[in-house]
Amino acid sequence: MVASCGAINSAALLLRSANDKHPKGLANSSDVVGRHYMGHVNSVMMAISKCPNPTIFQKTLGINDFYYASKEWDYPMGHISFVGKLDGETLKAGAPLIAPGFTLELMAKHSLDFWLTSEDLSDPNNRVTLDRDGNVVLTYKPNNEEGHMRLIAKLKDLLNQQTKCAIHEHDCHVGLFARSLFVGQRIPLAGVAHQNGTIRFGNDPKTSALDANCKSYDVDNLYVVDGSFFVSSAAVNPALTIMANALRVGDHLLARMK
Repeated sequence: MVASCGAINSAALLLRSANDKHPKGLANSSDVVGRHYMGHVNSVMMAISKCPNPTIFQKTLGINDFYYASKEWDYPMGHISFVGKLDGETLKAGAPLIAPGFTLELMAKHSLDFWLTSEDLSDPNNRVTLDRDGNVVLTYKPNNEEGHMRLIAKLKDLLNQQTKCAIHEHDCHVGLFARSLFVGQRIPLAGVAHQNGTIRFGNDPKTSALDANCKSYDVDNLYVVDGSFFVSSAAVNPALTIMANALRVGDHLLARMK
């Protein structure tokens, strides 16, 4: 069996599969299934320019200059990239205050939209559990937030330094505003697109649920190949790493079945 339901639902699946032989849930003798949930510290920031931005496929740039420690700070801050182009409909959710005369559609036409990602740290108390009716309960307390605040400040500083506009020069930049694809200014707990870490792999069955090939220590024919196996979240979208690992595990399974 290969489980790939996402870090939240794969953990819930194993927890729901508790039985006499696996009273804590399937593959959970280590008691780590559901624990160490990570989903990144994410923000969407919208910069407004006096010049229009007609880009359609905007998500083509990533900045990793601040991914590691720097002269300014001894710790990583994270990753900056463009997010898919925002429009007036998206901006209706908690529209930011801005200079008079800007409608939502006009703001969207003049916006540069950034996605900022910082690493959140593994915490056994950030976890997936089930309530008495078997419903998923996600408990999460954000951590490692200073780096993210520094990353936002760095983006603001960089935008304030821009001088390359041929028409408006430095005055082209109107402001940088916190945005969210949800109501509110920060991507909330409901934004779980980067979920990972709930069925971690490792070399010790006492502290991990999966071995290096993402096979359960407790159940010989059970593999988990979504983001559950992560032991750290890094600071980029985990999708490509999940895909690459699934291909690696697939090769292992083919070799095992020969």
